[in-house]
Formats: sequence, structure tokens, C-alpha cells
Amino acid sequence: MYYIVESGKSFDQASADLEAAVKRHGFGVLHVHDLGNSLRSKGIVFDKQCRVFEVCNPGQAAKVLSADMRLNMALPCRISVFTEQGRTRIGFIRPKPMLAALSQDPALTLIAAEVEEKITQMVEEAK
Repeated sequence: MYYIVESGKSFDQASADLEAAVKRHGFGVLHVHDLGNSLRSKGIVFDKQCRVFEVCNPGQAAKVLSADMRLNMALPCRISVFTEQGRTRIGFIRPKPMLAALSQDPALTLIAAEVEEKITQMVEEAK
């Protein structure tokens, strides 16, 4: 269900490289949630780093929504750069099994596979 790789890069460098890879593959970065900073700003002791990139390809999103509008709740795709045990990791929840759990529409299986392949390429390039 998860696709997670370890990066030899710093957290900041992996984040920058992921953002560039997302754009190279025809997706846009809609928003970046810096969960680590958000928690620390609320006075919570949190020593890890975590940025969640909300990414989207408008054409693919439109296909998903045309097939089943309820799937708006599963969009956009999210890719995380985070630290764990002192190491930088990049990961995402795989779209294919996630959408398969939410819809039985065979058209969505193809769309999810295409998106998953692109996101995997982005993560591999960023690591």
C-alpha cells in the first residue's frame, strides 16, 4: 500500500529535488504542508521533519472525477518527504490499491496505474 524509499540527501535537498521532479513529469504542486514546523509552532515537541506535497495532474484528476465524483476525497495525490531514525525518506500511498479499495470501475484502475507510475518515477528521481 505504501511506496517508501530512503534518500542519501538532506531533508531540504530531497524536498527541492522532489518539487523539481513533480514539475518535470507534468504535475503541479498545489500546496506543501510542513507538518514538523506546524506542530512545533503549536508548542508540541517534535524532532522530526515532514513535508507533505499535494500534487496533481489536472487531466488525470478530471478523468477520476468524471468516473466517480466521490473520489474527490482521495485527491490530490500526496508525496511526503520525512525523517525517521535520522534518515531522509520519500513516500506515498500507492494510488492503484487505494482507488481499487474505493471503486470497482476498471477505467480507474488504468488511470491509477498511470499516475502511480509517474509518481514512482518522481520519487526515484528525487531520492
